Amino acid sequence: MAVTLADVAARAGVSAATVSRVLSGNYPVAGATRSRVLRAVEELEYVVNGPASALAAATSDLVGVLVNDIADPFFGIMASAVQSEMEPEKAGGKLAVVCNTGGSPERELTYLTLLQRQRAAAVVLTGSAVEDPGHTAALAARLRRLASAGTRVVLCGRPPLPEADGGAAAPDGEDACGPLTVAFDNRGGARRLTEHLLALGHRRIGYVAGPAERTTTRHRLEGHRSALADRGPELLADAEHLTVHGAYDRSSGYDGALELLRRRPDLTAVLAANDTVALGVCAALRDRGLRIPEDVSVAGFDDLPFSADAAPALTTVRIPLHEAGARAGRLALGRESAPPGGVATVRTELMARASTAPPRA
Repeated sequence: MAVTLADVAARAGVSAATVSRVLSGNYPVAGATRSRVLRAVEELEYVVNGPASALAAATSDLVGVLVNDIADPFFGIMASAVQSEMEPEKAGGKLAVVCNTGGSPERELTYLTLLQRQRAAAVVLTGSAVEDPGHTAALAARLRRLASAGTRVVLCGRPPLPEADGGAAAPDGEDACGPLTVAFDNRGGARRLTEHLLALGHRRIGYVAGPAERTTTRHRLEGHRSALADRGPELLADAEHLTVHGAYDRSSGYDGALELLRRRPDLTAVLAANDTVALGVCAALRDRGLRIPEDVSVAGFDDLPFSADAAPALTTVRIPLHEAGARAGRLALGRESAPPGGVATVRTELMARASTAPPRA
């Protein structure tokens, strides 16, 4: 028997009208009430337009592209590339809609529900994932329902869902299990970046990392620390003390650099979570009267468009974001064959520039 609006209301302990307001998204509802309703929707696997089998009959021309922050060039480049594959001459006129989650796991789930209600032809989720078992399970359930309704799902820039969570089945009889994935080699890129600094002679290396709960943060830290471990346990032992976490923004880079200097005034190099964070690091060092790279070397990650034009030009790791986004778009439309095992790993490249140099003797 299909789950009804009344069933959801009973599970959440609210009226059917309140459930309708939450799902419509155009009426203010208290945050706690909204969370209860969405939890009940998830637990009961309620679909607004009826059971998933009814939705499977047809999909729209809508393609949802989920990003953390469209103002961040990292996400803007990928979203633009995905959208470029939706042009009429390529895709017969698909409409790409960018959904800005602000990094909120709850908003990510809400957008997926809304896209299912709109019978989206495809969904592309970009950027890192939140490492929380509850959210991962809820995300896997959302993606299963999307796939069962005929929606293609592609992850771009995040790892595949854990197999234990039973990712969504691929539509149209494809062999790949779960969402198709265009993953970035964050570990390998971070490892090469740290090896570059070690080869220059740096041993006192600070790290301004991203949010601790994000997969990208963990993978880049793992690559960094594996390079340190290969050079000796003493370097790895100091790594925790010389790591600070923040957001992927300039202010976090600025504050993080000041904290690292407080912990270790004789730092010779600072790695940043991304290029935007690296700009904040550079600003903090200059405000302290330190020269780059003469006093402290600085490196970023991603090779965003401004990196080569920074002063000095920023050493970083290049991720081919446009190419990755375009590939995700083609996979989402079924215009490119699924990669082996459903996962394509995008290689990264070290871009050694003027912001890094050997430490002073």
